[in-house]
Amino acid sequence: MIYEEEKIINPSAGAIVMAIGIFLYGAWRQFFTHGAVVSGLYLLLTLIIYLMLIRQSLQKGFWKPFLSNPVNSFVIGSWVAGLSVLSQVIFKYLERLQFLVIGIAGLNTLLCLFFFFLCLFNFKKLWLRPTFHHIHGVILLSTVSIQSLVIMWTNLFPGIPTTMVASLITMGVVLYLNCSALLFVRYRNKTWAITDDWTNTNCILHGALSITGLAAVSTGVFSSFLVTSLWWFVLGILLVVEGMELLRAYLRVKKLGWHKGVCTYHVSQWSRNFTFGMFYAFTMVMLESPVYTSVFYDFQQWFLYLWGWVVAIALIYELILWIYSFYKSSFETSS
Repeated sequence: MIYEEEKIINPSAGAIVMAIGIFLYGAWRQFFTHGAVVSGLYLLLTLIIYLMLIRQSLQKGFWKPFLSNPVNSFVIGSWVAGLSVLSQVIFKYLERLQFLVIGIAGLNTLLCLFFFFLCLFNFKKLWLRPTFHHIHGVILLSTVSIQSLVIMWTNLFPGIPTTMVASLITMGVVLYLNCSALLFVRYRNKTWAITDDWTNTNCILHGALSITGLAAVSTGVFSSFLVTSLWWFVLGILLVVEGMELLRAYLRVKKLGWHKGVCTYHVSQWSRNFTFGMFYAFTMVMLESPVYTSVFYDFQQWFLYLWGWVVAIALIYELILWIYSFYKSSFETSS
């Protein structure tokens, strides 16, 4: 995405922070009791990634891809969501550093406001020519960023007016419907192929709904019936989208072999880890809240345990690909 000769870090690297952070927030507790040490390492990794992003953003030509292709600008949403997830990890595991959260929240709010107005401008450009640009699931980060901000601020200040919280969550839902319509227009064309045109970021179709559910449960502004209905709807979307992913993986392996088909690292793959972890977090918080306990509690409890293993295995797999890719690129550079 960056056309300068010196590429420090991919602008989508905020997805790494999102994916690892939501695992620590949710599924980590299924396997471990304490998380302070690993959360400290996560904080350090986040600091490194964001410092690299800031440094690169000051380079000449960094913003060129964002201006030339409106779809690219939506990766900024991963920066917003990454900082929001970081704040939740600090709240949960790093009590002595909780004073940092207010500063993070303030900076993240300014970033989200900038991103929101950029989204509105670029949505207009996309609707003017919806089939011209290669639209994919990254545009759903518009919803993710707003809902992550709602969760962050309501945890900081539980006294925020219910009307304001409900309005912001609803705004995120409206953006989700807008993005879904754009994706429908994009894939309505029968000439696309699942192996080449279905992207990793399309899994945010269920991830954006999961974080909407988490925002609803965390704030308590919607009824139990509505939230339970949303949970089942997200599960259905997840099964459909990930079913397509399995088909895509099978066809890619058949066409390209195991290495190029499913064992090659790309930063967009972290979006899948984030969406898996987000559905776990949504379910976990829902089950912890007596307000949202339903007749499906036993099934959801069983599913949560099973899904925890899926989240953990997927994250380990992605970490292996990431480390191997980093080692390989370092080796080739030194050679």
